[in-house]
Amino acid sequence: MKKNIFNDNKIVIASHNKGKIKEIKVMLKPLKIEVLSANDFNLEEPIEDGNTFEKNALIKSSYVCKNTGFPSLSDDSGICFCDLNNEPGVYSARWAGQEKDFNFAMSKINDSIKNVETPSYNCFFVCALSLSWPNGDNVTVTGKIDGKFSWPPKGNFGFGYDPIFKPLGYDDTFGEMDPEFKHSISHRALAFKKLKNLCFPSLEN
Repeated sequence: MKKNIFNDNKIVIASHNKGKIKEIKVMLKPLKIEVLSANDFNLEEPIEDGNTFEKNALIKSSYVCKNTGFPSLSDDSGICFCDLNNEPGVYSARWAGQEKDFNFAMSKINDSIKNVETPSYNCFFVCALSLSWPNGDNVTVTGKIDGKFSWPPKGNFGFGYDPIFKPLGYDDTFGEMDPEFKHSISHRALAFKKLKNLCFPSLEN
């Protein structure tokens, strides 16, 4: 993959999800640039009809970039449960319904796994990050972290399915972890590390 070095002084996060926006802003903070979001432009959410995280991430970043005229960074992420044929996957947000009720979504996961004979409880989070420029260039990377389904939900940190995901090798769920620590090991952190190496060399460790 060729390098597309980011040299702009402004970037728009292609998301309306306050949790994602907060986490991405933390990652971009060392750049010392102006970080906006789709909310600042009153943009509607594009139709995400891709069948992969990567395709949906690119749909969002290219849409916001086109409608703002600024480089745009999107995140498409979700959780996959091996016992449920890797569902909800790209439909993770939709499982929470129109009201984005993740307590409902987590209960739905638990009820579904209860119907599985000898479940493994294996699951994984995936994050695809897509960075689009007004000239049509784009870069998309993916990060993944494996874990175990944990019930009942624990922790008030993070967002979405974090309270029922326990990463392998750790005793706490993402919802229980200190946010700064979670940011250093998460699927989003792994994807962002790849993006840093490709597009933000000034942030390389």
